[in-house]
Amino acid sequence: MKRVLTIAGAAAQGSAGIQADLKVFQERKVYGMTAITATVANNSRTKQGIFIREMEEIEAQFFAATEMVGVDAVKTGMLFSEEIIERVAELLQEYPPPVLVVDPVMVGKMGSQLLADHAIESLIRKLVPLATVITPNRLEAAHMLHDKIPETKEELEAYAKRLFVQGAKAVVIKGGVIDGKAIDILYDGKEWEWMEAEAIDTIHTSGAGCSFAACLTAELAKGKSLKEAVYVSKKFVHEAIKHSLSFGKGIGSVNHGAFQEE
Repeated sequence: MKRVLTIAGAAAQGSAGIQADLKVFQERKVYGMTAITATVANNSRTKQGIFIREMEEIEAQFFAATEMVGVDAVKTGMLFSEEIIERVAELLQEYPPPVLVVDPVMVGKMGSQLLADHAIESLIRKLVPLATVITPNRLEAAHMLHDKIPETKEELEAYAKRLFVQGAKAVVIKGGVIDGKAIDILYDGKEWEWMEAEAIDTIHTSGAGCSFAACLTAELAKGKSLKEAVYVSKKFVHEAIKHSLSFGKGIGSVNHGAFQEE
């Protein structure tokens, strides 16, 4: 069984972050491990909603996974600070995984800021060049390029080219809904691949981005080509959104168990 490590934040509500990643890893039949960088626990009773883990704890989790089990692929999600990004980049250079998927998580579905403003440049300089593929959504792509949110397929193509120059081997932009279709674009420096699906009219999409990147990491770990892995991930998340879950308050979760491969 392939071994996959996620370095990301924990989401107390269970829809995103490492909770989502582990659910997806289980669904995609890989062995999941975690290095938790922070806990996100927004609620009405406490003032604090984001709790950052100590660097020593993050390092210990990383070494426990890499030395005691080993890894075939790594996914990074919420890293939050410049300090954490730079240390994670150092660790990944010291123990380079065969596959690295960088999901540049910046803002949560509930509006929480999950990456400090000053840390974006560190992410671009230190972590992106190590990546097999990066998976920003439209908003994250705009932040990484200091530009407006792309609104057309032509703008998505231009943004993918500009992001590719930052050093990753490939770029997937999760494009959201454009012209009535849920659109994503893959660019590897040579070829384009567009993926389209019916747009689903729901607000309950918490965890969609994390789940896409987690599924992509799992499929790449199992040896699928990048194009094949992206297509499986697109279908996985489409079904997860189509059968999403609402628990009565705020934005509900995607259904991580909705996709079953024929």
